[in-house]
Amino acid sequence: MAEQGEYHRLEDLEEDSPPGEEDLLVHVTEGLQDSWHHIKNLDNFFTKIYHFHQKNGFACMMLSDVFELVQFLFVVTFSTFLLCCVEYDVLFANRPLNHTGGTAPDRSKVTLPDAILPAPQCAQRIRASGWIIFLLVMAAAFWLYRLVKVLCSLLSYWEIRTFYIKALNIPSEGLCNYSWQEVQARLISLQRQQQMCVHKRELTELDIYHRILRFKNYTVAMVNKSLLPVRFHVPLLGPIVFLTQGLKYNLELLLFWGPGSLFQNKWSLRPQCKRAGARRELAQRLARTMVLVGLANLLLCPCVLVWQLLYAFFSYAEVIKREPGSLGARRWSLYGRHYLRHFNELNHELQARLSRGYKPATKYMNSFTSPLLTVLAKNIGFFAGSILAVLIVLTVYDEDVLTVQHILTAITLLGLVVTVARSFIPDEHTVWCPEQLLQRVLAHIHYMPDHWQGNASRSETRSEMAQLFQYKAVFILEELLSPILTPLILIFALPSRALDIVDFFRNFTVEVVGVGDICSFAQLDIRNHGNPQWLSAGQTEASVYQQAENGKTELSLMHFAITNPRWQPPPQSELFLSQLKEKVQQDAAAAPPAQRILAEGPLGTSLLSEDSAAAPDGLLASVLARPIFSASGLVSWDRRFTQPCSTASAAASVLASLASSLPGPVRGPATDSPGCHSDRRLPEESLFLSESRLRSLSRSALITEVASAEMSLHAIYLHELHQQQQQGPGPQAVGVWMATGAPKPPSMTAGSAARASQAQHREMPLGGWAEEEEEEEEEEEQLTT
Repeated sequence: MAEQGEYHRLEDLEEDSPPGEEDLLVHVTEGLQDSWHHIKNLDNFFTKIYHFHQKNGFACMMLSDVFELVQFLFVVTFSTFLLCCVEYDVLFANRPLNHTGGTAPDRSKVTLPDAILPAPQCAQRIRASGWIIFLLVMAAAFWLYRLVKVLCSLLSYWEIRTFYIKALNIPSEGLCNYSWQEVQARLISLQRQQQMCVHKRELTELDIYHRILRFKNYTVAMVNKSLLPVRFHVPLLGPIVFLTQGLKYNLELLLFWGPGSLFQNKWSLRPQCKRAGARRELAQRLARTMVLVGLANLLLCPCVLVWQLLYAFFSYAEVIKREPGSLGARRWSLYGRHYLRHFNELNHELQARLSRGYKPATKYMNSFTSPLLTVLAKNIGFFAGSILAVLIVLTVYDEDVLTVQHILTAITLLGLVVTVARSFIPDEHTVWCPEQLLQRVLAHIHYMPDHWQGNASRSETRSEMAQLFQYKAVFILEELLSPILTPLILIFALPSRALDIVDFFRNFTVEVVGVGDICSFAQLDIRNHGNPQWLSAGQTEASVYQQAENGKTELSLMHFAITNPRWQPPPQSELFLSQLKEKVQQDAAAAPPAQRILAEGPLGTSLLSEDSAAAPDGLLASVLARPIFSASGLVSWDRRFTQPCSTASAAASVLASLASSLPGPVRGPATDSPGCHSDRRLPEESLFLSESRLRSLSRSALITEVASAEMSLHAIYLHELHQQQQQGPGPQAVGVWMATGAPKPPSMTAGSAARASQAQHREMPLGGWAEEEEEEEEEEEQLTT
């Protein structure tokens, strides 16, 4: 193993909650006024405040929990009824039904009540099946457990509602009008008045993020370092990534909050995890726990599998019949959500970012077509469509055709075949430009392996992208297979990595006073975890083992600084941001002005028009298309701009112009104003948004939109400079060219860097866990029943 760091304590920052304090909060009443002094377990408290805001308050959270109980009860009851209380021979008319009680069978039409058994007979069937009784007992026990948990949660929700109203002065009916940054600013202000954390006078944005995302930051770091074993080589299928909600739940149980986990409470590791001498003993114990948990999953596999099948059937059967093409839609995979997640990025921030990248990613994946599949799909669609057309004409001519056995089944299946076949036929008007599409995807997802540059048209790149952006049908199949495969992974694949996992937690954990044990990567410390190939040369002391991969530290630092402009970064990180800002200004000086880039870009007209609904996307499209127009001579230049305009130069020019309208994240902490989530000035006369667009957006929405565009431009800029450093003579030469404005040598242009990277194809460092976009906490409980 490469050089490793050791567990250490940061004495000068914050202090952990005293051991043994495990309640959600201590509610102290002084006179007639409520106060919140010394809140125990700030992790749970801040997490519940965040969820209360994201789930739109007490009523929505209460109804969601109640309907979850009702839904589970309905699925169990309805499934039992269909299995034991319906006479299917009567329903399918396989057995004549005697309505009159005479000897001759009655040939009248069968009704639904005729096929339903009487209650005593139904109960007798249930009692006669021991397997059904066992499943019902398990379901009842789980439902009662969920009922108790929901009742406790309702009390907690009411406490948080009181906190919002009395402490934060945010009424329940107006909660949707406040952004999370505004709620967070009020929390920071409240800390000065009522010491929620008694050992720390001031709370920062990073403190709150650490409390909410303590465990998620560890998981993101393990994915980034390719530690978790979710990447497998399967015969005929090749390399695959397998991660489901059930597997993720078991991993969190093993590592974070279950009995025997590495954490002894919500905020601190077990003492033996911090000692190098106990690493092997702890690893053996962890490996045994993994096997035991795997065996428990194996025993519960029948129950979980039955629930998965029933839940999938009731959830997707009607949708598949109504829209068969929905199975061909794509979604960001559970793994992809951790691979693409920044350190200290909340769920709603991640979801918003990936939602912006959904359309470009879909276009990129749809740009790949197989000529062989296209020919087969056209002919299969023709034959199936012809038969379907004849059946439809016959049913229109005489509706008695519908009474023919299996005719509706044939029509449904033929319609499904036609829909699936059409999905493999590309649009004949589509222009295939994978490099441009992949760059637009990168602008939103912010992370991409180096060997993807210049190889966007390769099938290997598409296959790796498919692991991050999977078909919905693949997601459903993985969840159905999860009860079977999860025990096998826990028993056979995970124990071999136990020692590496223990070393990871010891080497990449720091004890921050006032916060507790956190992942050291979440400190956004360039000096300890920066990567010299991502503009941090000379600023980092990290070894190869300590460096974050794919520029995760640098991009996460930039994202957090843009999202929280009032946050004061650590000195080394602030130095990195300041130097990056200087490089942007220097590169912008040698590039055309932003006005010309936007006006001459392919989407410049729509960007400046009044009906522009996606101004940041148009801005990014103009920046990404600029080098192509520059190289082809389709744009005009001032005489002082003698060099071709690369993507990095175009991004720098737009960033510099944007910074002149909006104070950037590197301008220092913002003025403290409790009710405002940012001190950014709105661009009253901005090139980036039309005047009507400015009027239609609220201040919060406008700041979010512009911040998203700013981060996307920084992601493009940092990736381009990273590629230039890899292909050029060295980082110092790059800085000289940027400072002097001299033309870059051919090897430093974006196009040549992309072509050169084709020879450096290497395996994508995949291997980790990711999370869902829809109500992930509820789904975890549903999928592990």
